[in-house]
Amino acid sequence: MKLYQVDAFTPNIFSGNPAGVWVGERFPDEKTMQAIAAEMNLSETAFVACGGAGYAIRYFSPSCEIPLCGHATLASAHILRETGHVADGAAFVLKASEQDLPIVVDDGWITMTFPRYQLSQIDDPGFLDALVGAPVVHAAKNEKNWIVARLDGEKSLRAAQPDFPAIQKSNAGMFIAATTESSAPEYDYSVRVFCNPDYGMLEDPVTGTAQCVLAPYWHAELKKTAFFSRQLSKRGGEMKVNLLPQAVEIKGQAVTVFALEARI
Repeated sequence: MKLYQVDAFTPNIFSGNPAGVWVGERFPDEKTMQAIAAEMNLSETAFVACGGAGYAIRYFSPSCEIPLCGHATLASAHILRETGHVADGAAFVLKASEQDLPIVVDDGWITMTFPRYQLSQIDDPGFLDALVGAPVVHAAKNEKNWIVARLDGEKSLRAAQPDFPAIQKSNAGMFIAATTESSAPEYDYSVRVFCNPDYGMLEDPVTGTAQCVLAPYWHAELKKTAFFSRQLSKRGGEMKVNLLPQAVEIKGQAVTVFALEARI
C-alpha cells in the first residue's frame, strides 16, 4: 500500500497545505483509516477508492472523519493524474459523502467544483473579537455556522492571535475565516482560517472549503465573481476562485513531497 504526502494550493514544495493521500481499489476499514490519518498527523488524509465505477473519496483528520476537504481533494486529484489513473486534461468526479465533486485536470492546474453556501449577516459580531484576537468589523455565517469575520486590513489579519480554547467552547462551527481585502494588487482578498480544535487542527495552512463562504461574501462586497485569493498562514498558499450561481470553482496547483510504503 502506498501513501503520498502532497503540498496543495502551491507549485512549490514545503509550502501550501500538506495532505496525505491513499489510493486503492476499496477503502480500508474505518479504524485503519483513522489510524493512518493519526500516523500521518496532517490536518487531513484522503482515501480514494477507484475500484468499480468512478472514484469515491473520504477524509480523516488525526481525530475524526471530515465530510468535505478542499486541499485533500486537490491533493488526491493530483495523485490520480501523477499515477496515471486519469489523464492530463481529463474531467472526472470524486464522490464525497456530502456531494459529488467534479474535477478537471489541465496543464498543472486542477479545478474543483464545490458547493456555494448562502450567508446571513451576524448583527452583533463583537463576540468574535476575543475569538479571533483582533477587531472584527463585519461578519456572516452559513447554515453550518462556518463564520466569515472581516478585519480592517492585512496588518490586523497578520497580527491576529486567536483564542482556540474559546473557539472550542463557543458555538462556532468548523472554522472562522478571518479575511480582508488584499494589499497586493494581484490578489483580491486575503484570509487566515482558525479551526475548532474538536476537528483536530488549529490554524489551517490553506483552506479550499473556506472559499464556499468567502467567494459569496466577497462577491457581495466587491461585485465580482472571479477572485485570486491568498492565505496568510506561515506556509502560505493561493488559489483562483470562480463564483457560479449554484457552485464555487476552486482552482489550484499541487506538488508531491514523498511516497511511503505502508506495511498494513
